[in-house]
Amino acid sequence: MRDDLKVLRYKGNEILPFIPELATLRISIFKEYPYLYEGDLDYENKYLNTYVKCPESIIVLALDNDKIAGASSAIPLEFETIEFQKPFLENNINIKDVFYFGESLLRDEYRGRKIYRQFFTQREEAAKEYGCKIAAFAAVERAADDPRKPKDYQPLDAIWRYFGYEKNPALRAYFKWKETGEKVETPKPLSFWLKNL
Repeated sequence: MRDDLKVLRYKGNEILPFIPELATLRISIFKEYPYLYEGDLDYENKYLNTYVKCPESIIVLALDNDKIAGASSAIPLEFETIEFQKPFLENNINIKDVFYFGESLLRDEYRGRKIYRQFFTQREEAAKEYGCKIAAFAAVERAADDPRKPKDYQPLDAIWRYFGYEKNPALRAYFKWKETGEKVETPKPLSFWLKNL
């Protein structure tokens, strides 16, 4: 990793100055497969403000001087939206035991520099500091033969398992967003990956 690239953790309202750039970064990364998200700045700003309003939320930023090279978010599940809480509540998992990891976003030119590992490490540290017993995140599911999948696409399942996460087949959710080329939002299946801390 280059000397001028720093990975720093911010909490709660410390995140506020980064919201515009984070919203743009989320739209840029999530338009790629497997999310194929047709971005909406209004939605992004509203979503990111969930983190600003929660004093225990964190954003881990990879900063190249003043440029955000990547970002990774996490928040105690009890402060997340009901859509994220619902699969846990339905399976009798105490949401106060869970620290929910949002997205990990990294610009292409910064991949392969062990930043992703730091994102997981910093978020797990925050989860333990808060007193949570479980770290969890969601991933969109796509068919193995999805024709939109790039030829060089590599799913991250093996990396997630390497970091100690396992998919929990009982936890599933459907989230609506508008894909590139869609005229309306449609529900997409998400699976959840968990790790005991």
